[in-house]
Amino acid sequence: MSKNVSDQLVETLVEAGIQRIYAVTGDSLNHVNAAVSRNGKIKWIHVRHEETAAFAAGAEAQLNGLACCAGSSGPGHVHLVNGLYDAHRSSASVLAIASTIPAKEFGTGYFQETNTIKLFDDCSCYNQIATTPVQLPRMLQAALQNAVHKKGVAVIGLPGDITNLPAEVAETTTSLFRNKPVVRPSEDELLQLAEMLNSHKKITIYCGLGAAEAHKEVIQLAEKLRSPVAYSYKAKMAIQYDNLYEVGLTGLLGLPSAYHAMHECELLVLLGTDFPYTPFMPAKNVIIQIDIKPENLGRRANLDLGLCGDVKDTLLALLPLLEKKEDSVFLNQQLDFYQEVKKNLQSYVKDTGKPNEIHPEFVASVINELAANDAIFTVDTGMSCVWAARYIDGTSKRRMLGSFNHGSMANAMPQAIGAALARPDQQVIAFCGDGGISMMLGDLMTIVQYQLPVKIIVFNNRSLGMVKLEMQVAGIPDLETDMLNPDFIKIAGAMGMTGIEIDNPDDVRSGIEKAFKHDGPVLVSIQTDPNALAMPPRLEFEQMKGFALYMGKMMLGGRMDEVFKIISSNYKHLGEII
Repeated sequence: MSKNVSDQLVETLVEAGIQRIYAVTGDSLNHVNAAVSRNGKIKWIHVRHEETAAFAAGAEAQLNGLACCAGSSGPGHVHLVNGLYDAHRSSASVLAIASTIPAKEFGTGYFQETNTIKLFDDCSCYNQIATTPVQLPRMLQAALQNAVHKKGVAVIGLPGDITNLPAEVAETTTSLFRNKPVVRPSEDELLQLAEMLNSHKKITIYCGLGAAEAHKEVIQLAEKLRSPVAYSYKAKMAIQYDNLYEVGLTGLLGLPSAYHAMHECELLVLLGTDFPYTPFMPAKNVIIQIDIKPENLGRRANLDLGLCGDVKDTLLALLPLLEKKEDSVFLNQQLDFYQEVKKNLQSYVKDTGKPNEIHPEFVASVINELAANDAIFTVDTGMSCVWAARYIDGTSKRRMLGSFNHGSMANAMPQAIGAALARPDQQVIAFCGDGGISMMLGDLMTIVQYQLPVKIIVFNNRSLGMVKLEMQVAGIPDLETDMLNPDFIKIAGAMGMTGIEIDNPDDVRSGIEKAFKHDGPVLVSIQTDPNALAMPPRLEFEQMKGFALYMGKMMLGGRMDEVFKIISSNYKHLGEII
């Protein structure tokens, strides 16, 4: 039988190293699905919702380098958009196949018609539609090159009527070329950088995900400069471990120590970070930024020097040019402050809470202790993300995935699917909020169908906790944040998944141990304290005023019981505010 366009597509994906297509089959995708079956070297992962497909592909790409998802005509590929936004903003190399209506019907208002170019333009680095068989192989190769080397989403629009047409031989190559060039500043720029570092005493290093492959070089830099090392959430797993100079992470979920080290220094070095929150960046310091993407330079801080380069390549060339500093006063001050911050964090672990109001900090610390040295964590946006940020420790092998730039709800469980398939020999633990898991419950069946040994930890605080906190600091009584949740354990059981309910602090350790020892998927629902607060690394006056206003409005509204619960649950935090 002659090869059709779908066969050609699948063969190219296999040659590029793609092992799975996450998708819901149907109409315009059916011939591609059939080609996957004929090929036998690639697997179709049948998710329940295309948003899950995109999140799962994004997770696999972050772990293994390249992944693929697909959506059928109209609503099918529209459902991909949220997960593709997240993948693109996470620099994940994802190929998205947007199957669509017959090409002859374009522009007629046909059933399920969308404009894929307009639809995906803002969440992709390559976005084209092949309307003839001869276009597909060249466009597909270009899409793969863009996805891998620009580290983003590439979209191929694929009308259903061409998927079963005879394949055309490409006039150009169809192979994916993976390159790893050396990218660093020029000699003059390196000398200028070295002179600035050599002439300042109090220096802080701040690392983003772009420094993940340069752990050894970052430590060597910190040792030479006697500098504390702070990091972004995305970089924590790569930078924290075996690091005598680390002072934690900064940002909305960060620690006062990192914020302090960045603001008290004379010179701040930003390595491979596009950290988005300018209020956490110092305004009066000398700031140097090094990034592989020159378009990132200067858009988050007022720079004195911005250099284009891979962090590892740049540091390897820079280190011989630096003088070793002997003065450790500034470094020791920041490390001492960090020890105090860590001591305060442990106070929430020691106070474990009470029945149905278990302290989530305690839960996260137990998970950190019991999880494998090479565990992969996926974290929902919201309060569960805070607990993972502050209580899950990095090792040389652990990874953490989340919707750190896009900030989507309901990402953790879908990302856990991609992580479990990408790394079948590693433990996968999903930190899910009750709001997040509720949005995508159907894909628990995907986990069961493929018998993925994912451990779903639901921080069941019966509220949209982060939204509630946002309202509190804005002085607004929390409105419509309560969650009327189903019995997650019964849902897990109905889907064929083991469920474990934990409503007493005394049962946390044994319940989590039981879940981790089970060799199949498990959902653990933990009744956590809905009033647990997560203070930012620095409280502004407006936030304190807003919180006080919130408490006053609650009391005037007759909600004294809730005010008392907030105070009793967060007496340590409130002490900091006062």
